[in-house]
Amino acid sequence: MALKGEYLGMMLTVDDLDIENLEYFKHCAAHDFHLQQCDDCKRLRYPPTTACPWCTCLTSTWQRVEGKGEVHSYTEVHHAIQPAFKTHTPYHILLVELDTQKGEPSPDEALRVIGNLTTADGKLAPPELVKQVGVGSRMRMVFTDVADGLSLPQWTLDEGAKQPDKPWRYPQE
Repeated sequence: MALKGEYLGMMLTVDDLDIENLEYFKHCAAHDFHLQQCDDCKRLRYPPTTACPWCTCLTSTWQRVEGKGEVHSYTEVHHAIQPAFKTHTPYHILLVELDTQKGEPSPDEALRVIGNLTTADGKLAPPELVKQVGVGSRMRMVFTDVADGLSLPQWTLDEGAKQPDKPWRYPQE
């Protein structure tokens, strides 16, 4: 069954034929982070795919993964294209390298998951939180419920982790 929801005025749909993403978002809806683990090489992968990108095996098993890691890269949006996002600018879209399977299969191709920077309750982060986060910031996953059976994995500061003294950030205008 297709998943449909609305997030800040933007319609989201996961179609019936998108089997891997339906399963992925089923776990997210339960606020439980799972990724596919290849049955042959045992590497986890993101985003969900039909075949392993490392060994091309067509079978995998969903494994629970701890949603913690550090910011590998980010973009800071100041000019939102979606009208409902305009009141939330600036906001961050983060690429977080997970602690799980860190540096594999190589440091350049590690397991990284994208999501918005949010508060602990899954709301887009206010400007004062955006200013605190940069490359190296320690993050933990939270979920934003958008409809029955559809939740988005997002990132918030991991308050229990040691944060870098000064995370790297792009120079500000």
